[in-house]
Amino acid sequence: MSTIEKNYPEGFSVAENYLYKSEKGLNEQRVRDISKLKNEPDWMLERRLEGLKNFEERPMQKWGPDLSHLNHNDIYYYIKPIEKFRTSWDDVPPEIKKTFDRLGVPESEQNQLAGLGAQYESEVVYHNLKQEWKDKGVIFLDTDTGLKEHPELFKKYFGSVVPFNDNKFAALNTAVWSGGSFIYIPKGVHLTAPLQTYFRINAEQFGQFERTLIIADEGSFVNYVEGCTAPTYGTSSLHSAVVEIVALKGARVRYSTIQNWSQSVYNLVTKRAHAYQDSFVEWIDGNLGSLVTMKYPAVVLKESGARAEVLSIAMANRPNQIQDSGAKIEHCAPNTTSRIVSKSISGSGGRASYRGVIKINPGATNSKSFVACDALLLDANSRSDTYPYMDIKESQVDVGHEATVSNISDERLFYLMSRGLKELDAQTLIVNGFIEPFVKSLPLEYAVEMNRLIEMEMEGSIG
Repeated sequence: MSTIEKNYPEGFSVAENYLYKSEKGLNEQRVRDISKLKNEPDWMLERRLEGLKNFEERPMQKWGPDLSHLNHNDIYYYIKPIEKFRTSWDDVPPEIKKTFDRLGVPESEQNQLAGLGAQYESEVVYHNLKQEWKDKGVIFLDTDTGLKEHPELFKKYFGSVVPFNDNKFAALNTAVWSGGSFIYIPKGVHLTAPLQTYFRINAEQFGQFERTLIIADEGSFVNYVEGCTAPTYGTSSLHSAVVEIVALKGARVRYSTIQNWSQSVYNLVTKRAHAYQDSFVEWIDGNLGSLVTMKYPAVVLKESGARAEVLSIAMANRPNQIQDSGAKIEHCAPNTTSRIVSKSISGSGGRASYRGVIKINPGATNSKSFVACDALLLDANSRSDTYPYMDIKESQVDVGHEATVSNISDERLFYLMSRGLKELDAQTLIVNGFIEPFVKSLPLEYAVEMNRLIEMEMEGSIG
């Protein structure tokens, strides 16, 4: 086993053995081929072609990280690893099963998960939901199967939160989306255990474009967790997902991400929720890996009493690594509440940025919003930026914003080292204390994993 596999098991790759792999590049025929291979209805093909047209016509955004090195014609847009997903882990092809075994995914299912999905390249290869939740009417499928088995529900909500023309990469996702999770929680059903999907890129110069759609009906609750990894290659890969969440009256949705892409991945994601009367949407967002991340989970508070909370951590700990993350909240109704807590860590020449928007529309009286941005700099060669934007068009509101920037002082290090800790252990302890609010929001097994990843980042072993 190589050093990278010992220290960073997510960094390994396996030999390619696919059922179908498209040629590089994006064009109308490629989109038609994807839709045909999936045997989709005509309306979905039309939606894909709308997305393609918008993607081609829309210029690259001028703000944020430089994406000029991302060559869209040097990417494989669709890889089908197997004929159809399996509901028994024993039936997954050995080379794919070995990959997820090494990542601990089957163990996760056995440890108090309500359901588990595993996506490999463009397709979900394994998906299962425990019978007790099936009996209560919960739907947990890969998105392609959701389109086939629940066409009316799917068509009603697909693109309703993130339309095809929302931004350039949402348009791209609409054109070539494949895989992801389709979830429906019936009225009054509370899942007492999380659902999880794990996304894995194995191929070089590949684009993964999953589409996740979650509908939480009135008074329901769901906790959804996703994890992401890819091998390290000398060429770039692209991950450009879209997540749409609909939280109906009184529903609660918690969406947790631990993203640990390798340093060759551009991670350009659109995540948004619509929150209706008295509902509550939480984004718990962890970003450690990738070459460039642009991710801003958003919530539109559409009706009275709706609440939103975004808790995020971003760590840029490699030269030229950019973590550009944050949140967007739009208050459209009175008595709505939002809270954003963003923490970033920059080291080894990396750059972490908070980019956020709070918008309070006319008529959204008695709305409350609070934003806190905390940055920790590990050395003098790294950088932290904050780009807060507040658009307040209602006078009867309560809005607050605070930001801090700190470093690991010599005094703190000296104190910890005087208690017997080595310098690296002392630095890691300080970083873990800094991100504690984020870690405490994760289920125990994911909190342990998060601390492990932070330790590996501090050791410089992720490559």
